[in-house]
Amino acid sequence: MNKNTATSSKIVKTGKTVYHFVNNVIVRPVFRIYFRGKVTGKEKVPMQDKLIVVSNHASVFDPPLISAAIPRPVSYMAKQELFEVKGLNQLITSLGAYPVNRNGFDRRAIRQAVARLEEGWATGIFLEGTRTEDGKIHDPKLGAALIAAKAKAPLLPVCLCGTQKILTSDSKLPKYIPIEIKIGDLIPPPTSTKKEQLEITSQICADAINKLHDS
Repeated sequence: MNKNTATSSKIVKTGKTVYHFVNNVIVRPVFRIYFRGKVTGKEKVPMQDKLIVVSNHASVFDPPLISAAIPRPVSYMAKQELFEVKGLNQLITSLGAYPVNRNGFDRRAIRQAVARLEEGWATGIFLEGTRTEDGKIHDPKLGAALIAAKAKAPLLPVCLCGTQKILTSDSKLPKYIPIEIKIGDLIPPPTSTKKEQLEITSQICADAINKLHDS
């Protein structure tokens, strides 16, 4: 092992240690106690090999809630603006998040996602790329399918139920409401990076998440 490889391995190990500490000490207790969190389908999460977690998105709380539900480290894309919010920036960074620019195709974020998969992280991606008021997927983007095709990684559909009610216009504080996170069955990656294949896989993921949402 050369010096650069050893240094990179140490950084990855340190990042995962911080992730587990923040997740176990802060995030999971808040999820279980404050939000009375419930997770169904946890047994469907593969604990080894590459994995892309795709989910709906309705709240700024969604990234850490995904971390609370998935029993392995998840490094996820989060919109660049979240890293400008004091406090939230530190929390989501410690949970493995990295910024994505939603204005156009962000090649750097794609490379970062593939790199995290190679390092043993699962990669979390909000399928629509932005929040929706009803928590359902209406316009799935192709980024998750593209990364899956490049990395040859399966996709795991995850549905966050109720998070759109955590923060509302009549309250500045998170509401004390029950949250359920449902985990679906693995979806194989696209067989190529052609747009048609990416669209098919993206729609399969969207349909799976919406089905979990409605069940």
